[in-house]
Amino acid sequence: MEYAVLGGGALGLMAAYRLAQAGQSVIVFEQEKIAGGLAAGFQVEEGSDIWLEKFYHHLFRTDKTAIGLIQELGLGERLEWLRPRTVSLVGGEIHQLDSPLTLLRFKPWRLDERVRVGAVLAFLKVVPPQLLEGKKADPWLRRWMGRHVYEMFFESLFISKFGGLYDQIALPWFWARFHDRSTQLGYMRGGFQHLYERLVERIGQLGGKVLLGTRVEQVEQVDGRWQIESSQGRWTFDRVISTLPTRLTCRLIPALPNDYRARYDWGQAYGAHCLVLTIDRQLTASYWINICDRGYPFTGLFEHTNFRSPAEYGGRHILYLGSYRPMDDALFSMSKEEVMAEYFPALKRILPTFDASQVTESWMFKAPFAQPIVTTEYRAHIPPLQTPLAGLWVANMFQVYPHDRGQNYSLELADRLVQELLQQ
Repeated sequence: MEYAVLGGGALGLMAAYRLAQAGQSVIVFEQEKIAGGLAAGFQVEEGSDIWLEKFYHHLFRTDKTAIGLIQELGLGERLEWLRPRTVSLVGGEIHQLDSPLTLLRFKPWRLDERVRVGAVLAFLKVVPPQLLEGKKADPWLRRWMGRHVYEMFFESLFISKFGGLYDQIALPWFWARFHDRSTQLGYMRGGFQHLYERLVERIGQLGGKVLLGTRVEQVEQVDGRWQIESSQGRWTFDRVISTLPTRLTCRLIPALPNDYRARYDWGQAYGAHCLVLTIDRQLTASYWINICDRGYPFTGLFEHTNFRSPAEYGGRHILYLGSYRPMDDALFSMSKEEVMAEYFPALKRILPTFDASQVTESWMFKAPFAQPIVTTEYRAHIPPLQTPLAGLWVANMFQVYPHDRGQNYSLELADRLVQELLQQ
């Protein structure tokens, strides 16, 4: 079979790699000039082999597929496990909350509230997500954790991430956020870009191709074969796998029937936005700062070099300021300078010693369709892998439910897809 894979992110590259291993002919089309999709990196110093992710990433111990792939590709020695500090901004003060012990010491809550939260989280660790279907996170957490705890902490995080849709999020989504977590976090020395560069290399060695900087312009079925018109020319294939968001796939392939579109071209997704700063000093002692207080323009602060050593980045201290917003939000049309002008006063409220003069370098990245809005109706609108059109398959982040977006679950879905493909 001759396969086209649309999208060179984790899912597309993994699918192409497994198909190539199985002796199939495969070409990946990726419009960006670098592979990796939402997990792609950039070089802090041009020409070095040290990459930094455009959007902060790490692995959990539960990410078995990603860990196994890294080892399979001979990159296991780059994978390191650390336990960085996670804290939360509550009532203008920083409090550590990243383990059962720190939960018991969490001062903003009374002792009985801490025990209650611990019991709820322990329940979520063991309950099958199927038992939570049809329930919204907001009323369920408000009831079982208590109104005071919920409104002080979790409601604020929901609002920060989902804005006006915060009370529509399905409980299984919240389940996954805690069920999948581990206190230890994994990171590849030199950045996860090494994983995606190695996948591109292996695909090539197995006879496949990855066409970077190649935009797919038209996909149509002609005489039982698929024709792809791209910015680099035209190709014909037996099968097409689209790893693009379902909505984009529907736009690209007009032949998809109306009933398919009505059911699966559905729902909302927010875009991701990250301002990445190089600072001339360490700002905090923590890797991850959740913002539970209202009125901040970013979702959280992530001081990457409290997770990795500044020495890996030429002595730089690296800070991410991340946000999720509707894709028509004004943030996505602002210049980097405008974003910094809005963010820096808010950053100084959290860290009074911060000053703009401490910033030595800055980058800004944005990506559409980065965070699906997982409501209670979401599950009914997850498309099957095989579409009604012969030879057209769809596999994307929308289908990893109830797990949240992430490298591991994209890789896992790719494995499942290829197993299904090879059986037909």
